Formats: sequence, C-alpha cells, structure tokens
Amino acid sequence: MHETSYGRVAVMTSPRVLDYAEYALPAPEPGAILMRVSRANVCGSELHIWNGKHPVKKSGGLGHEMVGTVAAIGKDRATDNAGQPLSVGDHIVATYFQTCDRCARCLGGQPNLCDNAYEFFGKQPGEAPHFHAAFGTHYYIHPRQHVYKVPDEIPDSVAASANCALSQVTFGIDQIGLQYGETLLIQGAGGLGLNAIAVAKERGAAVIVIDRSEPRLVQAQRFGADHIINMGEIPELDDRIEVIQGLTAGQGPDVAMEVTGAPAAFSEGLQQLRRGGRYVVMGNLSPGSTVPFDPGYVTRKALTIRHVDRYEGRYLHKSLKFLAEHQGKYPFGALVDATFTLDGVEEALEKSLAREVTRAAIVIDESS
Repeated sequence: MHETSYGRVAVMTSPRVLDYAEYALPAPEPGAILMRVSRANVCGSELHIWNGKHPVKKSGGLGHEMVGTVAAIGKDRATDNAGQPLSVGDHIVATYFQTCDRCARCLGGQPNLCDNAYEFFGKQPGEAPHFHAAFGTHYYIHPRQHVYKVPDEIPDSVAASANCALSQVTFGIDQIGLQYGETLLIQGAGGLGLNAIAVAKERGAAVIVIDRSEPRLVQAQRFGADHIINMGEIPELDDRIEVIQGLTAGQGPDVAMEVTGAPAAFSEGLQQLRRGGRYVVMGNLSPGSTVPFDPGYVTRKALTIRHVDRYEGRYLHKSLKFLAEHQGKYPFGALVDATFTLDGVEEALEKSLAREVTRAAIVIDESS
C-alpha cells in the first residue's frame, strides 16, 4: 500500500498543548481512500480550537485545509465525485466533513447542515482509522466525503485551501445572492475574505474590505478590492460608517460578509448596510460571545441576515474549476506567507495566533 506501514499525526492534548502519535496505516474500507497529505493550511478554525474557543472540539487532531495524493483506494471507489477515474498517486482534495444522506437535514435539502458531518473529524486519533485530521502524514477519506482530482495546472500551494476558504465563501455568496453591479463589504481580509474578493469580482461586484492588519489589506488590494479601510487608522465606528457611505453614494453597501470571527464585527455589519441590505455571517462561531442586538433596528432597516455553516460538497468541485480558470488573475499562491514542517505545527499555530504570519502552511515531506 505504501513504502512505510506507519504514519504520524499532530495531537492537541488540551488547548495550546501539542503532542505527536504514530499509528499503523489503515487499509481503506470499501468506498474509502487513504490520502498522503502534501500540504495543510492553518485556518481560523484551527486557531479557535488551539485557543480553546471552539464550540465542540477541545482536543484531538488538527487541520482540515489540505491537499495530497492517493496512497490507497478501497474497493468500489473507482472514481471521484465528478466521475473522474482515480489511481494511486493522483492529486486530490476532499471535504473535511461528510454528507451522510440519511439525517433530517440531508433529506430535507440542507446537506451542508448534515447532523453527522463531523462523525469522523471529531474522533480522537487513538480511535481507528486514526487519521482524522490534516496535520499528519496521512488522512483517511470516508465513503461519504466528497473527493475530487486536482487539475494538473493547479499547484499544491493553491489547491490546499480549496476545501475550506474558497468553497465556503462561494457557497456563502450564492446563499446571499450577490448580484452584478452590487457593492459587497467584506469584514476581514484573512483567507476567507481574500478568496471572497476574487469570487465577488468575477461576479461583477464592487468590493470594500475592512481589517486592521496592513499586510492583509495590501493582499486585499492585490486580489482586486476596490477600496480598503484600515480600522487602526479609523478607530471610531461612526467614522467608518461615514467613510463607507461616502463610497456608496450615501447608501451603504448592498451586501456585507462577516469573516472575522470577532463578535463586534456582527454589530458593525448591521450598521454599515443600506436599508434593505443583506448580511451573510460565517466567521463567528465561538460560544458565549455576545454583542447587544436591537431587533427593532434590523426591522426598520428591513435587513436580511443569513448565517452559513459549512457548504455543500459539490462546491469543492466548483472551487477547483474556479482556480483552474482564474489562478493566473489572482495571487492565490501568495496567500500563504510562511511554511512549517510537521514538527513545527505548534510554532505555526502560535505565530498565526499572534498574527506574526498572515497564513501558515504545514508542508509534509517524505521524511516527516
């Protein structure tokens, strides 16, 4: 099956405490795939977990944005979810969650809200088949996870984030119905926000990006943001509202997208939107963090608020097609500004948490 019979995984034993474990590589069950991980990115969700602020996951394997190669294929898994033949050695990406197709949400037409989505992602590494997360030498893809071959022209550095950032924001933009000619305010210029700029620009929208990190705002400009606003330079909310209204003929943006993870951003987004505006919220997920909320204000402005959790698996295929077509136009390869080895996972997480790096990647080589 592979040149070695063992693989290695990074394990968070408690918030901000990391260890490593080694396990025998499992033989894939029918319909499953064992992937050798080439690269995995540090996403904001990992930072929530690492910092002890994730709503569910408090320990275990880390990482979900990944790309790799097929190490072994189980019986009855001859193709990917787009019908392309699969062979050992093929470059692939997979959703980090499954779509069970049997729960109330899947049967009700909301597969992104599958009640069993994290059945395997939430397992501890000590439980077979062990390789439940991306920060390791291997990753086990279960039969109901979506998997797709990566087009030859897309490098690992670009493909690694397709199964989270790009797929997530594409799904969110579809859910909120962004139209040609509308103005989109993106709150947060991290991985989600930068990918959202590219998707929005290709749909003919004008884009305003707000963040407090100058390096991230510089990247936002490279991705085609029409306007950037540095919160450090305009610290007062009323002043930011005035600036954004000045950019939108005194109306405010048609659509806003929250991808910061900061509860205060939600309150600001509501105030920034024009009357009748639409708000898609994807960044806030930490439990117990609250902000004042005025239902009457939302009613008087007739706002639409859409909270989006995960995405439909087919959007990963859409993301690969988007990258194949547009990667030369947008600097997707420059999203990661620091790389670490598998032994450097803790350093990658700590530097990301301290915002010493904008986006980190764990590169797993043959000796990891």
